[in-house]
Amino acid sequence: MKKTLTILSIAAGLLFGLSATTMAQKSRVRYADKQMELMNFQLALDTYEAAYAKKPNYETALKTAQAYERVRNYDKAYEWWGNAVSYEESTEADFMSYLAAAQRVGKLDEAEGKAQELMMGRRPPMQASLDSLESSLENMVSMSSKKKVKLTNQEDLNSEGSDFVLAEDALGNKYFVSDRGGVFPSKMPGIRIDYKNEFFSEEKNDYTDRGYFSVYRQSPDGEITRVISNVPGTYNFSDPSYAKEAGLLFYSVTRDIKKVKKTRQIMVQPEIYYSKVNESGELEGFMAFPYNDSLKYSVMNPFIDEEAKRLYFASDMPGGMGGYDIYYSEYDENMVFSEPVNLGGGVNTDGNETHPFRKDDKFYFSSTGHPRVGGMDVYEASYSNGAVSNVQNMGMPINTLADDFGYRVLENGDVYLASNRQGGMGLDDLYLIEEMYKQFLARVIDCEGVVMTDSYMATLRDNTQNGNVPTQMNQGKLTAELEPESDFSLTISKPGYFSVTDNSITTKGFEGDTVKREYKLMPIPYQLPVYVDIVYYDLDKFAIREDAKPALDKIAEIMKKYSFLDLLVASHTDSRASDEYNIRLSNDRAKAVTEYMAQYNIAADRIRLEWFGESQLVNDCGNGVPCSEADHQLNRRSELVLEAFPDPTVQYDIPAELAGKDFCNPEDLFEMLQDEISQIPTIYFDFDKSMLRSVHKKELERTAIMLKRMPNLMLYIEGHTDQRGSEEYNQSLSERRADAVMEYLMKRGIEENRMEHQWFGETRPVHDCSTETCTEAMHQLNRRTELRVGKSAFTYTGRRKKVDTM
Repeated sequence: MKKTLTILSIAAGLLFGLSATTMAQKSRVRYADKQMELMNFQLALDTYEAAYAKKPNYETALKTAQAYERVRNYDKAYEWWGNAVSYEESTEADFMSYLAAAQRVGKLDEAEGKAQELMMGRRPPMQASLDSLESSLENMVSMSSKKKVKLTNQEDLNSEGSDFVLAEDALGNKYFVSDRGGVFPSKMPGIRIDYKNEFFSEEKNDYTDRGYFSVYRQSPDGEITRVISNVPGTYNFSDPSYAKEAGLLFYSVTRDIKKVKKTRQIMVQPEIYYSKVNESGELEGFMAFPYNDSLKYSVMNPFIDEEAKRLYFASDMPGGMGGYDIYYSEYDENMVFSEPVNLGGGVNTDGNETHPFRKDDKFYFSSTGHPRVGGMDVYEASYSNGAVSNVQNMGMPINTLADDFGYRVLENGDVYLASNRQGGMGLDDLYLIEEMYKQFLARVIDCEGVVMTDSYMATLRDNTQNGNVPTQMNQGKLTAELEPESDFSLTISKPGYFSVTDNSITTKGFEGDTVKREYKLMPIPYQLPVYVDIVYYDLDKFAIREDAKPALDKIAEIMKKYSFLDLLVASHTDSRASDEYNIRLSNDRAKAVTEYMAQYNIAADRIRLEWFGESQLVNDCGNGVPCSEADHQLNRRSELVLEAFPDPTVQYDIPAELAGKDFCNPEDLFEMLQDEISQIPTIYFDFDKSMLRSVHKKELERTAIMLKRMPNLMLYIEGHTDQRGSEEYNQSLSERRADAVMEYLMKRGIEENRMEHQWFGETRPVHDCSTETCTEAMHQLNRRTELRVGKSAFTYTGRRKKVDTM
């Protein structure tokens, strides 16, 4: 029975532990939910991720993914959608969100494979989702707009018929294709042209009941004339592509072929030819592309790439991947063409890929086989070293539910597209594509110059339109789309770092495509001490003495000037009286400082008080130890430390008075402020002595406090004497004086390796008493020990603190 009760007790304990863990998990998630409602996005994200790390589950993964979508961090959104869909509870909608996130970061193929694998692994498999995956991808593309552009119908080029494919020669003449020759009705309904026919009519294209396609030329002054093909029997004449260096026009033609030996069943298909263009714009002669075969397959849509020495084209020749594929053939200076090369599965599909075009590092084509918006879409791919990869649908509004093809970029940057979208003048129209927005591209780096890819918040505001602009963080880059002729302001913030604000962003008069910026996020040097002083008290008193008021007056002046400085007051007593009494006395001394500062309107919340009683003596004057009154006086003190950026919970902006300063090295800020607010202490030694005077120990106490609170600072000590006595004696005396300063500071807890000391004897006098008669005061100025602080002996050449000696 006892054993049974023990087992039941253990089980109950385990259940209680699990219940408590579950409740804690839910509490974290609810807290994160609340932070999302309050728009504290970074805190919400940190909490979601912490909750998931403690207890991974579908709900938390889903909320984290949705939160990253909210802040437009698409890299992290893709990662977390991947986590969410790995759970059995995930839905088809989750998978579609996962694929949409993948598309934004260029990982659609990877995500699609994972999605299919996960769906098949379910029990039972998500067959309905698998069946709808392809159509969902197409719908996803249709919802995605890659570019914010406007398309303007080119009424000076278009007609009531089909007008498409634009090229330009070296003289600025534009070439395009049109069937504006008229309509020839027949009993058969017209359908879209596919460049194939069995026997052609003499007067019209039987698929459209319109005249055959021809190439037209528009001169720079707007005059349009028809270009005559000199290829015998030309019916359709289309797809102009101009080679400027060679002065050649490449084009497609469909010829009049009606008789072929041994067969009556023929199908004539397009071929590629090229001709010289004379000064009058007329074609001279013609040459056939050697891989034409008009009775077996189509060769059409030529694009001549003179930089790469390639002719790109579309063809359904044997050995392709299905339908029309895009090929290229390399050529030399004599226009000798190599055997065609299929661009492969990254570009070609079992659908139709047509109208190839390259501009710099981008490759464009049209397709019916890739995920699409409409019947035929335009796609953009990366081009590098002759390879084409990373195919992306260009999205709406470049693509529509209709056919969109023939994307071309002219030398002046004008971009044209052909489309039969609604609202055109004819069957197919030429459109000019103009960017509606300028692109904004920024990278955010840390103090080491490394791009920051973890989360930060960016707020971009259009000051002209008076509204916020959505930003995106993708692969370490901050991007946005900017309205033309507008001014903008951007703020970037991250916990623990100074916020960065840029009010110089503008698109007014900006002629480029992309406004580029780089920003450095610098950590806030919280509680950085920049100034140290000490005030002393009479025995058993806490009233501010007259000799302490100048130090407090100066601190008040500094605090009024610099709002980012607060005062830390650490108060102490000597060892006389009880511990309890001394704690109260040190507390009273700390409060006395606050009350004194009130006369300068320094708010109490800018003063942080600490009190230690007799627990932190600066010397050995403990209970019962006989000490001089001067040594006891060193213990009756309030240490005053001005701290920059005192509250670690506050997200500070860079103060206006420190704009342009680099905060990557906090010591730089310390040294900069020292030039303005630090006083140079002067410490005198008695003649021919190296013992520190009591009054000057206070100056070294200030130095000790500063070094303790700034562990990256070094102290450099230089000893000097006056010019009386021999050089050898003075050299030794200056060494003893430097050693005296160093030994005192070591007793105050400063490590020896943080101090370097040198001695110069009488070789560096302030007053050269060998050439002039010196007073005792002038001799005193030569008797000095100089202190300076810095990060290292090699990088700091800053101010010196004088410790005057003999």
